[in-house]
Amino acid sequence: MKNKVEALRKERGLSQEAFARALRVSRQTVSAIETGKYNPSLDLAFAIAALFDRKIEDIFIYEGGMGYEA
Repeated sequence: MKNKVEALRKERGLSQEAFARALRVSRQTVSAIETGKYNPSLDLAFAIAALFDRKIEDIFIYEGGMGYEA
């Protein structure tokens, strides 16, 4: 799954550390989400969307791969 987390974080002027603190996760978790190495839980995805005042689907882009059509 691709995402716009890094771009939105930088747009807000947040460091990975500050963003991680706001979400109550580690900086490593933020880095892994931004690089696509980790897909956040639904709860964390909602928290990220709320922090940016966006819809989840505006931040996370599903690329398929499970037999579902987008």
